[in-house]
Amino acid sequence: MSTAVKPDSILFTFDVRPLKMTDKTFYEFCQRNKNFRFEMDKKGNLIIMPPTFLETSRKNAKINVRLGIWAEEDKTGIAFESNGMFTLPNGAKRAPDASWILKEKYFALSREEREEQFARIIPDFVIELRSKSDNLRKLQNKMREYIENGVRLGWLIDPTEKRVHIYRADKTIEILENSAKVSGEDVLLGFELDLTEIW
Repeated sequence: MSTAVKPDSILFTFDVRPLKMTDKTFYEFCQRNKNFRFEMDKKGNLIIMPPTFLETSRKNAKINVRLGIWAEEDKTGIAFESNGMFTLPNGAKRAPDASWILKEKYFALSREEREEQFARIIPDFVIELRSKSDNLRKLQNKMREYIENGVRLGWLIDPTEKRVHIYRADKTIEILENSAKVSGEDVLLGFELDLTEIW
């Protein structure tokens, strides 16, 4: 079964086989379908990102506001919200729910890389917020992929279970149970997220 979204959009075909894409094809696909969110795994498989429910969107907005305010005051790095797409060294195209990059690393990119491409750059810090419809194992695999590709600190926040899975560059994983806050440690010095706003 195929359904045309609009004349200039790709025809969505529902099939058991994954839709594989090159970097160029993926970029063009995203440009033609700007009303949708996608990622691509390291094998070139297209991943369609479903929209979130309102409560998850509210929590994600709260996280991004808190990280953004801290980044503006700290001035050592740049914060990004969930539409920022990164090309990881393994070729995957990922858009974390929130992320942060050291300023000097970000501005080492050319203007074209920052404005017209899914830049080949690794965030120093990422957050993924689990919604009720998200598969935990898939999110855990995604967090491990971030770390394996050079992310220094990652949080997988699970409001349903009131847990934060903390992923570190040394491959250690710590789980906080019903904690009131979580710290940015030595990656985001001085940043703490009040989890009571998320639970």
